[in-house]
Amino acid sequence: MFRGRSRHTLDEKGRLAIPTRFREVLKAKSDNCLVLTNHFNCLWAFGRDDWRVIEEEAANLPRMDSKVHTYLRYFISGAQECFIKQGRITIPPDLREISNLKKEVELVGGLKRFEIWDKEKWEQEFEKVRNDFPEISQSLSGLGH
Repeated sequence: MFRGRSRHTLDEKGRLAIPTRFREVLKAKSDNCLVLTNHFNCLWAFGRDDWRVIEEEAANLPRMDSKVHTYLRYFISGAQECFIKQGRITIPPDLREISNLKKEVELVGGLKRFEIWDKEKWEQEFEKVRNDFPEISQSLSGLGH
């Protein structure tokens, strides 16, 4: 599982070092590739097997539902495979632009995926979730944790 947070720097070509602990998750699955896609104000990164599950689920959604069209057009159509070479990936320019990634980024573990945020946007988002956490954690207390 992908867990933890870490700050990284994108170089001028959009190359990003993947933390060793995240690479180890992929290595355990014999995967040297991430699938990146746009999601709200960040990118989501999946191993290929986890991404295939999402694609299979999406393929079974109702074809005539306009919400499904929106989902497919934004989330699924944004997906791009990024191979890990020398511990790094190159984030495609269109995905960097959509998520407004600049030089400093934050990688945020999310179990079966991780997020790639622009540092400033992450700091704003983290402040928001920190403030919301007490109420949210109370509403999730039935999960047994």
